[in-house]
Amino acid sequence: MLDVAMIERGLQKPGKTKGGLARAMGVRPGAVSEILGGQRLIKASEIGPIMEYLELNSVPIMGRIGAGAVIEPENEQVPPEGLGEVELPFPISEETIAFEVAGDSMLPKYESGDVIVVYREQCHPLTSFYGQEAAVRLKTGERYLKTIERGKSPTLVNLTSFNAKPINGVKLEWIGEICVTLPRAQIERMRSRAAARTRKATRAQSVRAAER
Repeated sequence: MLDVAMIERGLQKPGKTKGGLARAMGVRPGAVSEILGGQRLIKASEIGPIMEYLELNSVPIMGRIGAGAVIEPENEQVPPEGLGEVELPFPISEETIAFEVAGDSMLPKYESGDVIVVYREQCHPLTSFYGQEAAVRLKTGERYLKTIERGKSPTLVNLTSFNAKPINGVKLEWIGEICVTLPRAQIERMRSRAAARTRKATRAQSVRAAER
């Protein structure tokens, strides 16, 4: 759900201004201040332009996560900003990151090439994740997409999947709660639409420049 806090966060990004947002929305400059001050509601037709201008639906892909495949983070060489971004069809909290699924041990629910969006920080205790699928990072550094099961002691867990042997008796350093799953085919369609929008905007800019 798009709210004022998300807009304020977006306006803090480099190059984003109230004036630029107003132009993207097709409204007078003062309308943005009125929205931020609570004097004006956001119209349904304005949600898309706001999300696109402020990039509120973009989530950084921070590498791959193993569903059968073993991902060694030290060998990935992932830059701080990630490997790129995935655009969602709705605004989302900035406390999220994404991973591309690698491997087939979680078939048929997750396929290699799917993307999962997870919360950056672990907000709940380990026990609340028993029986749930989640992104995990082991104390030894490997990342997996697995179902977390209770281990032999309070600090140990077993990691299970649909099509692979369990990983028993391991300690977790981090748990990423899954909030969105994007199938590979859906991602490809969204990227195609985004590329089409970019081409359309470029053509429009060229036409305006030629008319001046």
